Amino acid sequence: MNVEYINPFIEASQSVLTMMTGNKPALGKVCLKKVPFQSDDIAVIVGLTGRIRGQVVISLSTGTALMVASAMMGGVALAELDEISKSAISELGNMIMGNTATILASRGIGIEITPPSLLVGQNMVITPAHMRTICVPLMLEGEKSIEINVSLEE
Repeated sequence: MNVEYINPFIEASQSVLTMMTGNKPALGKVCLKKVPFQSDDIAVIVGLTGRIRGQVVISLSTGTALMVASAMMGGVALAELDEISKSAISELGNMIMGNTATILASRGIGIEITPPSLLVGQNMVITPAHMRTICVPLMLEGEKSIEINVSLEE
């Protein structure tokens, strides 16, 4: 997978998370994931079409989702994921992917994104068909983290 494709995902993710939470996430060690791979409790899946095709799975724990959704809603304390906070997390995925699409377009790589799908559950296993998956871990405050799992083909 071409590095010029991955960097926009990192750039957009860090930018959106900084804007939404007020803290710039640190980039963890980017790695290739074996397929199938285990997801955290929450996964936002967005499909890509155009010059590059595939899917992105944004994976985070319930605790991380509550922290991010709370920040997105102006600091409202959240005890559980309700419909509004789930919508906020879906919108986070939409914003990350929209920004990624804009960055790629500025580099001459046109893509379209699908509306985000939000999955909630324990022990989820993700299996992108016939694609390598690059994992971009982003470390938030405390022990919180978000994984941006990018599975692409040209």
